[in-house]
Amino acid sequence: MVHNLKSGTLLPLMEEFYTIQGEGYHAGRAAYFIRLGGCDVGCHWCDVKESWDATLHPLVAVDDLVKRVEKYPAKLVVITGGEPLMYRLDYLTLELQKRGIQTFIETSGAYPLSGYWDWICLSPKKFKSPESAIHPLANELKVIVFNQSDFRWAETHAEQVPLSCKLYLQPEWSKASLVVPLIIDYVKKNPKWKISLQIHKFLDVP
Repeated sequence: MVHNLKSGTLLPLMEEFYTIQGEGYHAGRAAYFIRLGGCDVGCHWCDVKESWDATLHPLVAVDDLVKRVEKYPAKLVVITGGEPLMYRLDYLTLELQKRGIQTFIETSGAYPLSGYWDWICLSPKKFKSPESAIHPLANELKVIVFNQSDFRWAETHAEQVPLSCKLYLQPEWSKASLVVPLIIDYVKKNPKWKISLQIHKFLDVP
């Protein structure tokens, strides 16, 4: 069992669902979401704190998971968490890509990168900073804005990603009424950034 977890053929699965991507560059696209259990980043505003304790979520066989993904028409999978890079993701992503399914990840970057990816969304958190090796590989930088200091945090990471990387500022949901005006003003003054909204919450989908 331990070997299978380390090799990535078993993974702790919190939930899986077919939905509409709600955030960032690919918002609005149909996608299959795989949410893995386990996270020690500790964002106090996290809206999936039930994902933090990996022991609460069953270990599932990746081969079975891939078979379920294949049944859906959109050939796009988003791996998220929790913090998905706590696990070896090479086997999962390779098996998906063998079947023509694109692999996207949403990660804080707090752990070394594993897996084969068509798209890497880096969402760095102050509570546990990302490893520097992930910055050059990021396709998308998405910074959650909780207070004014997060703009400086965003710029620090924007300096480390490629020029081709898409830059997004996303309001923390519970403080949206306070921070959205700040984000709008900031983007107008710094148009390299775009605003990401959690449209799935407006659409009332998972």
